[in-house]
Amino acid sequence: MSTGTADGETTPRIEVTETAAEEALSLLDGEGLDTGEAGLRLFVQQGGCAGLSYGMRFDDEPEPDDTIYEHHGLRVFVDPSSLNYVEGSVLDFEGGLQGAGFHVENPNVVSECGCGESFRT
Repeated sequence: MSTGTADGETTPRIEVTETAAEEALSLLDGEGLDTGEAGLRLFVQQGGCAGLSYGMRFDDEPEPDDTIYEHHGLRVFVDPSSLNYVEGSVLDFEGGLQGAGFHVENPNVVSECGCGESFRT
């Protein structure tokens, strides 16, 4: 697992709230995936009116070059190019009638589009 220190360098951190981990683990279970190996992939892609947007999906296992985080029993996989954009972020889950879903609180964002779906760093 690539958290902590490696070769004297601190690995960038990504945090996951307990609520987000519980929701993702429940969804992983519902998909019949092994939560010991499978996890949530957090990535950044080109798109949206501000230039970049977040993506999330479940993967059976990490890729060889992924950084792997584990919080509250949830494994989170981040590829090297996405890590540059999401370093220091917190993944949360917000419930409610108007906008239930996962939300990334990213300290690197300098501007977001009006709908909050895309960002620029």
